[in-house]
Amino acid sequence: MTTVEERTIRLDSARAGTGPATWGQRAIWGVVTRLGDDAPRYNLRLDLPLAPPRPASRVLADLAELLRMHDSLHTRLLPDGEDGLEQVVDGAGELPVEVRTCSAAQAPAAGAALVEELAGRPFDHAREWPFRAGLVECEGLVHRLVLAASHTAMDLWGEGRMRRDLQLIAAGECAESLLLARPALQPLEAAALQASPLGRRKDEAARRYWCERLAAGPRRIFPEPAAPELAAADPGRLFPNALLRSPALAVAVERVAEKLGVSDAAVLLGAASHQLARMSGSSDVLFQVVVSNRFQPAAAESVSTMAQEAVFLLPDADKDFEDAVRRTRSVSFSAFRHAGYDKWALDREVARLVERGEAADHSCWWNDTRDPGSGPFDTVERPRAALGELAGRTELSWPAEFLPRANVSVAVDVLTAPGALELCMTADPAVLTREGMERFLRGVEESVIAEAIARRDG
Repeated sequence: MTTVEERTIRLDSARAGTGPATWGQRAIWGVVTRLGDDAPRYNLRLDLPLAPPRPASRVLADLAELLRMHDSLHTRLLPDGEDGLEQVVDGAGELPVEVRTCSAAQAPAAGAALVEELAGRPFDHAREWPFRAGLVECEGLVHRLVLAASHTAMDLWGEGRMRRDLQLIAAGECAESLLLARPALQPLEAAALQASPLGRRKDEAARRYWCERLAAGPRRIFPEPAAPELAAADPGRLFPNALLRSPALAVAVERVAEKLGVSDAAVLLGAASHQLARMSGSSDVLFQVVVSNRFQPAAAESVSTMAQEAVFLLPDADKDFEDAVRRTRSVSFSAFRHAGYDKWALDREVARLVERGEAADHSCWWNDTRDPGSGPFDTVERPRAALGELAGRTELSWPAEFLPRANVSVAVDVLTAPGALELCMTADPAVLTREGMERFLRGVEESVIAEAIARRDG
């Protein structure tokens, strides 16, 4: 049997201040506020087992220290006029904590239910902090820590930094010592940099780069609908979600990257561009690529959301696999340099291009979510089998279906799994059928494996 309680984390004497929102905050706030009740799809969620279990007082104290370390976790966002958004960093306040008490055997189920409860409802960004916490307590000790955060407070990279910092705090560190060793850019500091003359020039250059690439890109990547009966924009149609889990891809991508002298991220994006061009009939491919925007050390230590999209345009992507991968390196470098900007201003410029019929199809998305510091073989042994044999262990599943998203025809995420890489794909069935989705995913995998085998002795 599970019982329900509530406790409180009290935050005192933390950093406080008010200023304009960052580009990242503005971009995500604009998305989640438009989604309304569907906004929780963007919430981040963690269900962490604690080994060994610890007293609740210790866990709550660790969470208070985490709040003191990262301002974004106690920041509210308030509209400011027609085109403004203000961030308010609260220096004091209380965070309610949901507690579920049950037997140790029930703890995993209780944690799973609690994380869905905390992350399954929208945040009121003007009135509450974008961070929720819960504990699963068994016989007086916390067995699971459950966290949920709004995407306005952190992105996936920031989530990894938050988990690391929480582990260090639990091991005895404090916010002051951690920030001294690893200074982390706080949202108010980031906003000040973006409002500076250098920041304004960067914003203008990025928006100019975007508009030039959109004007040069293909007007339609998929010229013909895959399912004409759905092409009438049925608002009730669901987007299938496919998950390809491949041990062979995890091995092959490292080998190809080493042989071609590029990053494994460039190999995967180049392979995806090559496969999309071959399937769609458009030799030029354009992806919106999610970029962490953490190129400086202080930004790399930040939890707050900084990720924005780069416009990645690769001409003649269908011609040759190796050529596509090699050019991906240089094209992505330029694109990533222009992935920080005022999205609201960019959206207005793009809307004008679309209205004039001068904008490329920019409905294909690519998001490599992997942490460079964490690989698929960190916790499991690297397989000894040949790539051809490993390819037979690939798994393809269809875990979910999603409601349509504006300006999304295809979206692919890259994830790290123990002993494998995962490609998670969602697509508009009017553009790409389930058969087409499988063809795309397996085509990306097969092209990288084939290149790795061909270069085995090269």
